[in-house]
Amino acid sequence: MTEQKIELGVEDRAPELVPLNAIFSTDFVSILVPVTTANTMDEVAAAVAHHSEGRRVRALPYPKVVVHKGRTLPGYMTVAEAGITALDFVAVEYDTSGASS
Repeated sequence: MTEQKIELGVEDRAPELVPLNAIFSTDFVSILVPVTTANTMDEVAAAVAHHSEGRRVRALPYPKVVVHKGRTLPGYMTVAEAGITALDFVAVEYDTSGASS
């Protein structure tokens, strides 16, 4: 009798740690931020901002977005769904597209 292995998709597995290289807005310091595969982009943005916003970067009243490989990712998307892997680089920016001049 042979044993069959069922491979679960990354979305179906327990959350896994994913350390990310990240930079926030106009900050000059790149940081290593631990997130999980289950974290949403809104949560990733908050985790990255926590280390810079109000410290080296002035806090602004705009929503934050995560940019990965040139793509601005929706806030509800998880790290797993975005295909972000350990030590990938992400940037967190302020979304000023809805700001009036």
